[in-house]
Amino acid sequence: MKIEIWSDVACPWCYIGKRRFEAALAEFPHRDAVEVQWRSYQLDPSLPEHYDGTELDYLSTRKGMAPEQVSQMFDHVAAQARGEGLDYRFDAVVVANSFTAHRLIHLAAAHGKQDAAKERLLSDHFEHGQDIGSRDYLTGLGGELGLDAGAVAELFTSDKYADDVRQDFAEARALGISGVPFFVIDRKFGLSGAQPSATFSMALERAWQDAHPLAMVNAGGPGTEDGTEKDGGACGPQGCAV
Repeated sequence: MKIEIWSDVACPWCYIGKRRFEAALAEFPHRDAVEVQWRSYQLDPSLPEHYDGTELDYLSTRKGMAPEQVSQMFDHVAAQARGEGLDYRFDAVVVANSFTAHRLIHLAAAHGKQDAAKERLLSDHFEHGQDIGSRDYLTGLGGELGLDAGAVAELFTSDKYADDVRQDFAEARALGISGVPFFVIDRKFGLSGAQPSATFSMALERAWQDAHPLAMVNAGGPGTEDGTEKDGGACGPQGCAV
């Protein structure tokens, strides 16, 4: 079973959704048969590489929200994050374009370290005030993830993985995704937002049953003179067969 998750490392609900999904997956009996793939999405592709201002300034000026409304939103989201063991510090968030960070995630995916890269970027952005658009920060993170220094440097001297990121954007549009996080299971089931873990659990179970329907054993097999199998003894609403 394959689960694709569209999200932005600059999205606070995406980190909360990641934690809730992970809690559900940890309890899923068939978790070892589940492949998780992180897909890129940008909430604001027009954001400059670096923005001179706080997260509150950004949302209130560029998004047209009143500062008081933004502060209330921060308090609510931070409380939800604490419920998942996360320590959001919106006052320290560095506003930056996430495009190169997404390219780093694709590079990490090529080396089997996609989830580790995603986790670090989300945590560093929302909990530790790191600049996810900074070359120095991304280079250091690549080293900590064990990625080749030359491959990381290439992110800043070429368009490597840029087309992969844009392809993720295009697929999101094709699927009608307009907000993140968004979870797609086997390209059949979709869940929007940071749903409760119980909702993720139900979705996982439904998708698994859909992909592995109950199959009858020995139906129509040999065993009688006409080559068909008699039904085994069973009971129903009208009584028991003899």
